[in-house]
Amino acid sequence: MAGKNEFYWRRLHSLLGVIPVGVFLVQHLVINHFATSGEEAFNKAAGFVEGLPFLIFLEFIVIYIPLLFHGILGIYIAFVAKNNPIRLGWFRNWMFTIQRITGIILLAFIAWHVYQTRIQAALGNAEVNFQMMEDILSNPLVLILYILGILSATFHLSNGLWSFLVRWGITQSPTSQRISSWVMGVLFVVLSIIGVRAALAFVFPDFFVG
Repeated sequence: MAGKNEFYWRRLHSLLGVIPVGVFLVQHLVINHFATSGEEAFNKAAGFVEGLPFLIFLEFIVIYIPLLFHGILGIYIAFVAKNNPIRLGWFRNWMFTIQRITGIILLAFIAWHVYQTRIQAALGNAEVNFQMMEDILSNPLVLILYILGILSATFHLSNGLWSFLVRWGITQSPTSQRISSWVMGVLFVVLSIIGVRAALAFVFPDFFVG
């Protein structure tokens, strides 16, 4: 992968990371956040998603295939790309490095998460509901790893959005990129709070629902 081909492949990689993968992540976090309103609220929201027609085809077309492509190409980028302290500066180089690390973490986390939820449901071993998530996250170590996965996902999306805006020529000036950094920082915090609150709500429901 070199020259113009690499340029276009990387553009496609960044696009798929935002649409549809990034959009799905936000939707997934919002659905999970219904857990803070109680078991019934979460089950109703999750049941709506489970009841969508042709769900398995939607999942493969909108989630699994784009995610697999983004992940495989992301591994290639992680191992061949190099930091550029002169062009990028100290802060952006750290963001660049953490982006690659969280991408690798996410591959393992997503595979584990899909196995424990979607695959178990497909095998008839469990239903995708509040009880499933409560059982999974009742182990303190698993809860910690799950929260690490959430933070990796929210950082990867937020920082990836910053890169997307630059790569697609939307933020070109240093000022616009600086503003974008602050906006994406706020987005990271907001999405992280939503995701972590949801995870904790499965384990400590009484704390969220009085």
